[in-house]
Amino acid sequence: MEKYDVTIIGSGLGGYVSAIRCAQLGLKVAIVERYSTLGGTCLNVGCIPSKAWLEASEHYYKLKHQFENFGIDVKEANVDILKMNQRVQDVVQEIINGVDYLMKNNKVTLYEGHGTIKDKNTIEIKGEDKTETIATDKIIIATGSKPASLPNIKIDKKRIISSTEALALQEIPKHLMVVGGGVIGVEIGSVFARLGSKISIVEYFDSLIATMDGALGHQLHRSLRKQGINFYLEHKVTNATATDGKVELKAENLSDKEEMSLEGDYCLMAIGRKPYTASLGLENIGVETNEKAQITVDKNLETNVKGVYAIGDVIRGAMLAHKASEEGVFVAETIVGQKPHINYSLIPNIVYTQPEVAGVGSTEEELKKAGRSIKTGSFPYKANARAKISMDTDGFIKVIADKQTDEILGVHMIGPRIADSYTEAVVAMEFRAAAEDIARMSHGHPTFSETFKEACLAATEDRALHI
Repeated sequence: MEKYDVTIIGSGLGGYVSAIRCAQLGLKVAIVERYSTLGGTCLNVGCIPSKAWLEASEHYYKLKHQFENFGIDVKEANVDILKMNQRVQDVVQEIINGVDYLMKNNKVTLYEGHGTIKDKNTIEIKGEDKTETIATDKIIIATGSKPASLPNIKIDKKRIISSTEALALQEIPKHLMVVGGGVIGVEIGSVFARLGSKISIVEYFDSLIATMDGALGHQLHRSLRKQGINFYLEHKVTNATATDGKVELKAENLSDKEEMSLEGDYCLMAIGRKPYTASLGLENIGVETNEKAQITVDKNLETNVKGVYAIGDVIRGAMLAHKASEEGVFVAETIVGQKPHINYSLIPNIVYTQPEVAGVGSTEEELKKAGRSIKTGSFPYKANARAKISMDTDGFIKVIADKQTDEILGVHMIGPRIADSYTEAVVAMEFRAAAEDIARMSHGHPTFSETFKEACLAATEDRALHI
């Protein structure tokens, strides 16, 4: 029986990054993956394909609606959905190949098959052709999550679909109904709205992306509505039925209890994801889970069974790929006796719509509820020169700072290329910068980043320069 220092179950971003870090630290590492490709949900059917679809559809949308204003006359533009789909798959495969290389380069042993924990030092791996058993000193559970649905609605993967099926469609829906106005719902809704689909998003809460700062959800609602997306906020979905190539969706208005009905050719269930913790053999060693099927861990991400750790979507906190990778590194370094650090309050949430959205730190609602004395400053992209140049003027940056110390407590952004520019806010908050610190830093002109400086000026002394 082969023996390893660490065995990781699951090869998503958390799992494979953890494997690399363990190997860098001199440990003998195995990784167990039940599917034929590495990378987990994020790489295969989540983050990467969804962003590739968003990028492609944004190019098409701008060509159709904005290029003429730049003096670029395009007589005709058409979407080849099959070619677009193929490019997405090519991008995914290229990154999968990169992960394969990283495993080999770091001498991580890959086992393909379903991993079951027999005891805290033994894992059985059932593949298509054989079953084998390995021994291990430590186990890291990184099995991720799978799409959730409502109790009375079954995802049939044909007409009532999850994000997995939506990202592999071979046709542009005529009418895509989306249940859920969170990150998955608005991103995939945006893709097909740009490509010409009628989109109807039905959301239980009174705002989109309800876990983020309220101002972001309200602005995103306005921006996406201008792009033609229909919204039914404060509606409870009661049923969805697929028959004869169509889906009928029924929902109840929470304010007046009036029922409404929608009909489309596809219904996307985008209400969130649930941890994948079943059939892992957790009961064999007594690993504790909570009512949400999340694995319970301590501050070191160790379960109640010594030597068994869990990271990513299977534990508490937001289901974010970059959170999982940070936790993977954290556990690897903990195992060898280092003292790593994760500041969970500074793990950003990002939404790749147009405009893009990101939030880091505390929301205004959270700080007010906690009774914190705060001040805020915001600056709109419509007053930013670079945004005017690129015709990306929707959105703003809001900075929240402590009223007495001026320390930045939260930064909430919606606007162009936010996903690439929010990191300045994370760095500032990691080093506990004051709003005035950013306000006094030189920012290149014309750049989108000047908006952050102006928002900090507004928070410091209400003295934004360009508004």
